Amino acid sequence: MIDPYEIIKRYYPEGCKLYDILVTHSECVCGKALECVAKHPELVIDVEFVKEAAMLHDIGIFYTYAPPIECMGTHLYIEHGTLGAELLRSLGLERHARVCECHTGTGLTAEYIRRMHYPLPEKDMMPESLEEKLVCYADKFYSKNKDLTKAKDVAVIREKLAKWEDGSVERFDELHKIFG
Repeated sequence: MIDPYEIIKRYYPEGCKLYDILVTHSECVCGKALECVAKHPELVIDVEFVKEAAMLHDIGIFYTYAPPIECMGTHLYIEHGTLGAELLRSLGLERHARVCECHTGTGLTAEYIRRMHYPLPEKDMMPESLEEKLVCYADKFYSKNKDLTKAKDVAVIREKLAKWEDGSVERFDELHKIFG
């Protein structure tokens, strides 16, 4: 068992705006994931891991340049999952790293990465385990831009995912069937 807050504090100064945004967002995602676990005990999900992974899924945002959410790094925001995964792998947290790299949208395919010319490894980064799928699903309900604690409606999530044009809406619908 790890303490995700201790890991976050290594990279985000406690009390700074970016720390507050990351922690608030991650706590909301964690809360949503735990609601889903409570609703679906038949799924037999590793709850402790989900708590940790939900808190760490966006650990890589500080590497990116996204001024509206106080990120002043040099990388594109689309890279935050793979950058966070690298960071967590360096700490020996492979399972948590997988959640980082597969939560963007509803996962990214190698073909889509190639087509969009994203500066990402050309490999499928799709959630596979129930825990990976759950954190990916829960993440879609909360924004880091505004109204941090207000959950989005399913229709709004579907509308936002439609811009990806990669099957994200259909994958979200499948996740919603499992966890909704």
